Amino acid sequence: MSNMGPLLSVPLCYGALVLFTAILHNVFLIYYVDVFVSVYKIDKMSFWIGETIFLIWNSLNDPLFGWMSDKGFLQADSSSDHGSSPQIVLRRFRALFINGPLFALSFLTFWVAWAVPAVQFVVCLCLYDTFLTMVDLHHNALLADLAVSDKERTRLNSYCSIFSAFGSLSVFLSYAIWDKENLGNFRVFCAILVCISISGFFLCTVWMKGQFIHRHQQKEPDPLQSILVSSSSGSPGVQLSVRGYFRQLMAHRNFLWFTAMNLVQVFHCHFNSNFFPLFLENLLEGIPPSVCSVLLGISFIFPHINNLYFLTLCRRYGTYAVIRGLFLVKLVLSTAMMMVGPDYTWALCFFIASNRVFTEGTCRLLNLVVSDLVDEDYVLNNRKQPISALVFGMAAFLSKPGQTLAPLMGTWILSVQTGHDIFQTGNKFGSIHANTSQMDTGTFTSHRLGCFHLLVYVPIACALLQLLAWSQFSLCGSRLRWIKSQREGGSTYKFV
Repeated sequence: MSNMGPLLSVPLCYGALVLFTAILHNVFLIYYVDVFVSVYKIDKMSFWIGETIFLIWNSLNDPLFGWMSDKGFLQADSSSDHGSSPQIVLRRFRALFINGPLFALSFLTFWVAWAVPAVQFVVCLCLYDTFLTMVDLHHNALLADLAVSDKERTRLNSYCSIFSAFGSLSVFLSYAIWDKENLGNFRVFCAILVCISISGFFLCTVWMKGQFIHRHQQKEPDPLQSILVSSSSGSPGVQLSVRGYFRQLMAHRNFLWFTAMNLVQVFHCHFNSNFFPLFLENLLEGIPPSVCSVLLGISFIFPHINNLYFLTLCRRYGTYAVIRGLFLVKLVLSTAMMMVGPDYTWALCFFIASNRVFTEGTCRLLNLVVSDLVDEDYVLNNRKQPISALVFGMAAFLSKPGQTLAPLMGTWILSVQTGHDIFQTGNKFGSIHANTSQMDTGTFTSHRLGCFHLLVYVPIACALLQLLAWSQFSLCGSRLRWIKSQREGGSTYKFV
């Protein structure tokens, strides 16, 4: 029984870190577009230029930070001993200890106007994404570094789901406090969230590092000393060039099909988040604000609760099959809603919430797939040790453009479908919500139908593209079992 503390605390703290990211990031996803359009009155050209700059930086920083983190482990000399993974894990802890609080502070820069909107938009997005990327990259990489088997990884992911559900509670509170005419209370709320997040990152990373060292002090007398010895010793092999690594990456067929699917997934997840207020305000007129608040909260909390069930299914049927099933559910629900039409309010309520629940539920499982791709990369290229952060970074590099494409394509499709330009509503005042009080019956019906088409056509198109890409992904079944056996044979430590 005396070993239960060290046994539980690393996975527990690993999951808890998600809480201190989620309480901030969920609020960011819902309100950053609205605050710049409706409060700061950013013009269309500045918005598009800012999103384009963000697209470039958002895509490049993942592989850049991954390369900076793991380039020392890209050895072309395959004769080196495999293992020494505790060195990597301790580096991940240090990165989270530093970048977690900086991420929280960068979140505050959105909610106070401190520069012209065009400049503030670019600086805030790029600064925020820099630290968010560092946190996500090292936290996700730990999933592959701390565990190898599906059982251990789904256990870690279960802790993440539980804490993510608690982190989503901030959305309930934010919707009740949000008032674009007076941001005072909302700013105080955000400051409180930042204080909680900073404290959590400090406490969890320090505790996790201490417990990790305690757990391995018998296997490795001094893991910290091993890092010093490793860094001060001569180069163990010839470091692989950037060009050499990209050749390996382009030959990794499953990685390429995964990123094609994930590009669509990232687009759909952020589309749902960015345009959730649009669907609530334009399709559910007459619904009490309390019901809208519940729908918003459910759409953020239920994906994490459902994920606990999805992870059980993953252990039984495999992650590949569960994700394919979720794509099929998304396609069936969207097609059914399209046939039902926009006149059934409670059906719309169910679909708006369930569409985000199942889409976000899929996102929660994808880190397990990337961890399997880390294993496959490790085996196929006979690496000295897995390059988890770099694989996660490259996956994000090819997928994250969907995050920027979501608001850009969404606003364009909205304009085409409804004639409503969110940057020019009410003459000089921008708003996601059109002024329906000045519309005649025909115009209002056409506008509402356009919003409905936006709601149902996007998930149908996304589901079809994802099913096509996923059908080409072969890292499942017997091949996955073989990869796992090879990876476990080269692993020196088991962490959880």
